[in-house]
Amino acid sequence: MTRILLPTDFSTNALNAIRYALTLYKDTKCTFYLLNSYMPPVYHTEYLMGSPAQIGLGDIVQQNSMSALEELKNQLVSDFNNPLHTFITHTALNVLSSEVTRTVQAEGIDMVIMGTQGATGAKEILLGTNTVHVIKNAQCPVMAIPSGFEYEIPEQVLFPTDYEVSLNEQDLSQLIHIVRIHGSLINVMHVHTGYDLNPMQKKHQKQLELVLHRKALFHDVPSNEIITAINDFQLKQKINLLVMVKNKHTFFERLFIEPVIKKIGFHVNIPFMVIPQF
Repeated sequence: MTRILLPTDFSTNALNAIRYALTLYKDTKCTFYLLNSYMPPVYHTEYLMGSPAQIGLGDIVQQNSMSALEELKNQLVSDFNNPLHTFITHTALNVLSSEVTRTVQAEGIDMVIMGTQGATGAKEILLGTNTVHVIKNAQCPVMAIPSGFEYEIPEQVLFPTDYEVSLNEQDLSQLIHIVRIHGSLINVMHVHTGYDLNPMQKKHQKQLELVLHRKALFHDVPSNEIITAINDFQLKQKINLLVMVKNKHTFFERLFIEPVIKKIGFHVNIPFMVIPQF
């Protein structure tokens, strides 16, 4: 049984990501956890101390959240009518990234799937603040679905790597599952830095070849900025899913956390899966 967490703020973007998830896993027995975390519209010291003006405000917000989640659940059951899928709703007074982390641990979540932007997301930002925080903190793979992205079978997967970390079958289990059920091909891309791979990198490359046996092609592309390399690859081969491993040594932090990314013009226009270093 695959357990997938679907955070929602009830925006169009969030619903689009949820529909993507249900379609991606339509042939997999899954439990989907519909999560809405909320903060009262007025959240001050007076609220925490039980000020008369704030009494009951949290209860009202909670009830609205629970009602909206139940309505969403019923809508999904009606629209998809998939006997393989079970839904559990969860509402929480908490910051989204913290509640995602807590739920992942408490429920043994295998994957988080969410939109890149929420209801108030600014279009010029690569990933919304909530999405970035979830990706940074989650201890399971996170897949971010761009706003307005229409589902397409992930036939071609792009997996940039620097071979700095060792990856086994368990680390890549969710990616391997997606590849298996959809007959996907993984394009493992290493951007040449001008130096040969060191012995440790070669060892990690060999291990990755064994783990992805017959599911992957390995590409060594000319020295370039990783962003440019990804964009160039997409020009030559239509990619349906971008996958990266988040680790201390990788280019992930440079790509998706630092503000400089906004100036480079690299935008995720396909689903983007981030796998933590376990």
